[in-house]
This record gives sequence, C-alpha cells and structure tokens, in this order.
Amino acid sequence: MEQNKWGILYCPKGNASKQRQKIQAVLDQRGVEYDWVQSESTDSVERLMKMLISNGYKTIVVVGGDSALNDAVNCLMQQDGEVRDSIALGVIPNGLMNDFARYWDFKEGNLEQTIDWLKKRRVRKVDLGCLHYQDKEGQQRQRYFLNCVNIGLIADVMNLRRQTRSLLGSHTLSFIVSIFLMIFHRMDYKMRIRINTDTVDRKVMTMCVGSGPGYGQTPNAVPYSGLLDVSLVYHTEMLQVFAGVWLLLTGRFLNHRSVHPYRTREVWIDEAKHALVGVDGRLIGRPEGSYHITIEPEVINFLIPE
Repeated sequence: MEQNKWGILYCPKGNASKQRQKIQAVLDQRGVEYDWVQSESTDSVERLMKMLISNGYKTIVVVGGDSALNDAVNCLMQQDGEVRDSIALGVIPNGLMNDFARYWDFKEGNLEQTIDWLKKRRVRKVDLGCLHYQDKEGQQRQRYFLNCVNIGLIADVMNLRRQTRSLLGSHTLSFIVSIFLMIFHRMDYKMRIRINTDTVDRKVMTMCVGSGPGYGQTPNAVPYSGLLDVSLVYHTEMLQVFAGVWLLLTGRFLNHRSVHPYRTREVWIDEAKHALVGVDGRLIGRPEGSYHITIEPEVINFLIPE
C-alpha cells in the first residue's frame, strides 16, 4: 500500500450518486490518491473500517457523521497500539449530526476547504471517553466515544427519532415529531451517580458525559484535556424544559438553573432505573446494573485544520 494513498469510507446520505461524484471530483482536482469503499448500512461501517486497516492504509477518511466516526474509533481501539499509532483518522462531515467535525471547524458545505486541510496532514492526538457496561446477556462491554454519552431524556429522544424515522422516512420531520412526543414521555429518572467526591442520589432528567462538545450539553469540553465534562439536569417544569432547549440551541446551556456541571476523569452510575443510554448519537439501550465512564487521553491520531 502506498503510504500517501487515502482509504475513504463513504457513508451515503440523500442522493448518494450525485454526492459521491461531487466529492470524488474535488479529490481528483486536488490530486489526492485514494481508494473508495461505501457502506451499505450502519453495520457495514465496522467491517469496512477493519478491511481498510488490515490493508495497510495510513490515512483513513470517514465521509459521515458522529455515529460513523464512533464506529471507526472503536475499530481502531481494537488494534495494537503500534498499528493504531500509525494511522491518522480524518472526517468529511456528512451525517445527521456532525458535532465533532464542527468542533474543529469542518463544515459540511465547505468540501474544498475540508479536503485542503486534510491534505496538509496536521495530526492531533485526541482523547476518547469509554463507557464500561454489562449487556442483557451478561457480557462486559466497552464502547468508546469522541463526543458524548447521553443518559435519560436525550437518549429517549434519540430512540423516538429512530422509531419515527422508520415510519416517516424524513430525518427532519422525525426529529420534530420526537420533540413533540417527548412531552408525553417520562421526564425524570431515579439515579445514583458518583462524580469526584460528590454522590448524587435523586431524580435526574438527563445526563451528558462529554469528551467533546456533547451536542451543546458540554460546550466547554476539550477533546485533548484528559478530562470529562459532565452536565446533570435535574427535574424541571415543562416551560423550563423549553427554555433549556432554547439555551441549548443558542450555546448557553450551562446558564440554565437546572444544569449542574462537573469536570472529572471518571463517573460511576450506580443506579439509573429505566434510563436509556446513547453513545455519540447511537442508542445502546439500558445497561444491566451499574456502569461507569472513563477517559483515555490522547489515543487517536486525528487530522485537524491549520
């Protein structure tokens, strides 16, 4: 394998053929040597990522969103440290959620700029958070994340969005319907959480643990600080929920009076009855028993802008 050749993992969205042609045209104009593979489903991303790694590509660029990046880093973390350290991961944002890409100022509508930045191969080692949990079959699992883990209401909205999308077919419409249906869903969860020297034992609406920006819920998180940011949202009235959504959309989420922020290296969730868990926008369900979240400092080579 030529050391400068990129392996590109394309996760299609919308008009895949037209979009693919546009991306390939820019790559060709910029003189990038690459091989192209396309995922057929979310399950195929991991298989294709493993294929690119085993075939010796040193630059792997994911054309996709946060969930596709999540699959990619989890594949990388299955490799020996020597193999992982030899690979640089890049992203061309192309998903429903591109939060981690936006943190670095990669924008979906600025394809030429993104590829120019990737060509410069400026590498930054970034942190990964890790969720340690037990699944329903009793197996101990680990799931790494670049962005965040959501526990409670936001994970519930993710689940509603997935269910309504299968019925409605539209990403935007399913999100709007999910927010509306949220009104009729459970709004708080009995939790027992240990963060630093504090123990929180009460009803919690939602909890976000972020190595990255956390879809606005951990806006001060830095993905190379070696620390996790945590935002706990206690139960609040419905009007305050909508006020919180407005602050979230305007980048002032931590100003809400029901939001309680922490910074730590480890979080223990001893109890979270009935609360769903999502990792980087993808639902993993309800872990069995207690679980915890840690940080792995600077373990992935990520291509960043100038």
